[in-house]
Amino acid sequence: MTNATLSTVLVENKEDLQKAFEIRRIVFVEEQKVPLEEEFDEFEDSSHHFLAVFNGMPVGAARWRTTENGVKLERYAVLKEGRGHGVGSSLVQATLDHINSFDALKNKKKYLHAQLEAQRLYAKFGFEPYGEQFDECGIQHQAMKICDK
Repeated sequence: MTNATLSTVLVENKEDLQKAFEIRRIVFVEEQKVPLEEEFDEFEDSSHHFLAVFNGMPVGAARWRTTENGVKLERYAVLKEGRGHGVGSSLVQATLDHINSFDALKNKKKYLHAQLEAQRLYAKFGFEPYGEQFDECGIQHQAMKICDK
């Protein structure tokens, strides 16, 4: 039996960005039926993107950006082939590590809009739900933030 390899990296070139976009297209547009124009938005160029690679295959993507409310983590997507292998956790950890590498962002509110079935993943990293559940692109979501202890 061979050891599985998982790496998550900050996207730093157009080729990796296209891989991340393709993962998001497959997961959100094809699988979850999110309209293409809703998935890709005006924040792509101002966001920091991540790509997860499992056994040499790009299988996960995520991004974060600053907003007037703090730092928003979003667009977490894992292909079927990568599910159940820690890819989601790797993406969340890499994203938080990158955000926290900026002194100016360490004390900013970190928040996201979690699909309901993903809440447990984000809770492992200290995110707690707030507010009412809401519909986003036909999918139920819950706002979550990291609360100061």
